[in-house]
Amino acid sequence: MTQFKQVKDSQVDISELMLPSHSNFNGKIHGGYVLSLMDRIAFACASKHSGAYCVTASVDTVDFLKPIEIGELVTMKASVNYVGNSSMVIGIRVEAENIRTGEIKHCNSSYFTMVAKDEDGKSLKVPGLILTNDHDIRRFAKSIKRNKMTLNRKKEFNETDFSSEEYVHLLENYKVKIEK
Repeated sequence: MTQFKQVKDSQVDISELMLPSHSNFNGKIHGGYVLSLMDRIAFACASKHSGAYCVTASVDTVDFLKPIEIGELVTMKASVNYVGNSSMVIGIRVEAENIRTGEIKHCNSSYFTMVAKDEDGKSLKVPGLILTNDHDIRRFAKSIKRNKMTLNRKKEFNETDFSSEEYVHLLENYKVKIEK
């Protein structure tokens, strides 16, 4: 196994024309279809970096910024932003291009955590990451920050007893009715 790989060594770009069969009843492309494409490119990028089969462990921050229209060319760009022992955070940027006008819009950015597996389903060590510019360093540092925020959120939720009467006040400003 290679000890370290550069970010550019495992970057993947894919483009696909959005067809009517990918749309919902409102004529926009299904978010689920977009997520499926994102999962595929995350798999390709992680597998390219690790040289192994990879599975999706989690998806962080999926915000649909702008709708994608039928007939637009969607391009997804994926790169390894962070590596752990067996896990990798794959950053994905989704853009849609109106092929008639050339206008490009940013539709989504997301982060998929992928884990490398062997034939028996056991986690495998992945190569380290060679950071060659400020952009790579910033993305790696942001991934560390996101990981810490996720751990803190999980810890807080595990330590909090939401069944307690003490927390009912949290619901006061929400559209909820309590009937016991």
